[in-house]
Amino acid sequence: MLTKINRKRSFKVNTRKLVLTAVLGAIASVMMMEPFSFPIPIMPSYIKMDFSEVPALIASFSMGPISGAAVCLIKNVINAFFSKTGCIGELSNFLLGVAFVVPAGYVYKFKKNRTGAVIASITGSVTMALTGVATNYFIIFPLFSKYLMPIESIIGMYQKIMPSVDGMLMCLLIFNLPFTLVKGLIDSALTFLIYKRISPLIKGKK
Repeated sequence: MLTKINRKRSFKVNTRKLVLTAVLGAIASVMMMEPFSFPIPIMPSYIKMDFSEVPALIASFSMGPISGAAVCLIKNVINAFFSKTGCIGELSNFLLGVAFVVPAGYVYKFKKNRTGAVIASITGSVTMALTGVATNYFIIFPLFSKYLMPIESIIGMYQKIMPSVDGMLMCLLIFNLPFTLVKGLIDSALTFLIYKRISPLIKGKK
């Protein structure tokens, strides 16, 4: 009898997680689109600022890193249907999103308090920034140069902002790394503002 009750509770919890993950993924996909996604003057035009990692980080904190990664997958699969980059931009966004929310989720899982959330967010932001350098250098930029535009044209977009930059790695270290780090910290700050208010709703306490 107890086993049946436990199974029912487990089924309800798992179903709730799946539904909430799907909902947060849908919200994140909208936040990834224009006008919620926008370029900023200090970066090349193909790099855009968006806050679609906020729902993913909320999922990772509240339901675990797997749910956070699932939100990243859902939002990019949806946006892939409208891709202007042959899904290369969505691949980059997915890799960076996972590098952000999964480490943050694991850290928070073992230290569920304000201090843990801060450490988790910083860990996720730094991991995402460093991962961005590696994935862009070895995966994303080569794909861009093969299918969309020559690597010289990509570097030229950075040189319009800072003529002294020379080479792909320098562009990534001077522009992408700090931008991605700041983006992660901003997403974390927004999550802190939202999470406490909606946490009871997500956990089914209201």
